[in-house]
Amino acid sequence: MPEAVDWFAAADDTALNDDQLGWRVRIALRTGSWSEVRTAVERMTPRGRSEPTWIYWQALALKALGNTEDANGLFALIAGDANYYGRLASEELGLALQLPPKAPAPTSEELEQAASVPGLQRALALFALGMRIEGVREWNWALRGMDDRQLLAAAELAFDNEIWDRAIFTADRTFSLHDFSLRYPAPHREIFSEQARARSLDVSWVLGLVRQESRFIAAARSSAGAAGLMQLMPSTARWVARKLGLKNFSPAKVTSIDLNATMGTYYLRRVLDDLDGQPVLAAAAYNAGPGRARAWLDANPMEGAIYVESIPFGETRDYVKKVMTNALYYTAVLGGSKLSLKERLGLVGRRSTLALSDTP
Repeated sequence: MPEAVDWFAAADDTALNDDQLGWRVRIALRTGSWSEVRTAVERMTPRGRSEPTWIYWQALALKALGNTEDANGLFALIAGDANYYGRLASEELGLALQLPPKAPAPTSEELEQAASVPGLQRALALFALGMRIEGVREWNWALRGMDDRQLLAAAELAFDNEIWDRAIFTADRTFSLHDFSLRYPAPHREIFSEQARARSLDVSWVLGLVRQESRFIAAARSSAGAAGLMQLMPSTARWVARKLGLKNFSPAKVTSIDLNATMGTYYLRRVLDDLDGQPVLAAAAYNAGPGRARAWLDANPMEGAIYVESIPFGETRDYVKKVMTNALYYTAVLGGSKLSLKERLGLVGRRSTLALSDTP
């Protein structure tokens, strides 16, 4: 709410914690008050100011206020990180995305050693029995103390056994040696590529969304009831089935890889069309619903990064950041459009320009 700027000003003498100051930054971003952004970050604790989120926005505020030298110094603190703020900071410094050199593949001896780790053996046995929760616990516990070479061998072991989520999780833990093809695998790539082409969707964006939704586990089910690779809720699945004219559909079928990809990409295309073709809004809508994605817009256009930062649901805010960053890295791994993250985030329009639809 724009009034929040005045409310924060009225409470200016009140001691605010880092979370409250974070919201002060967010409303300042939405109203274009860069001096207020700078001041709010400066009032945070040293720990708060050291978070990549606030390093990035403090730097951008300094840049907007004409202090380019100090801004670039802050951008440089996080520019090497392979995440949302690291990429945004790198782009502010004019640094193109370059994947780190791919580490040499694990040797047969290293793979044998990984396969002989008792905890990983137990985890694979549990996965084979369909006991995913227990398998994940065993796997994660077994990774303790592993160095980068051991982690890459364990990630390869998971990949070879089609335990995609553990391959991603394990490859993400390396510090100096990396293999981004394990961090960003593309199981069922042919299916998703075909559906993306049929719906005129960017396949890297679709894969980035699937990576965030299910880590490519076809049998994944959320506590809320969402199921399959693209985590469709039963009500959404029934709505899509009606739109597609599917006969004899039941939500139990939604974990089928082909059907889930067909239905999920159809729904994603509908959401994207309803939200003026803006991927940032569509990603927010996929997680929290189109009505909320519209409600979070403003009377004026704003940068996509500012829209994302001011999403009031922490889960959705984190989700959109990861989906959009995933899309960037999938493009780097698989090839495709060379859009920067900032270009992908784009400019989001005004709330009043978006028509309501029946998309759930």
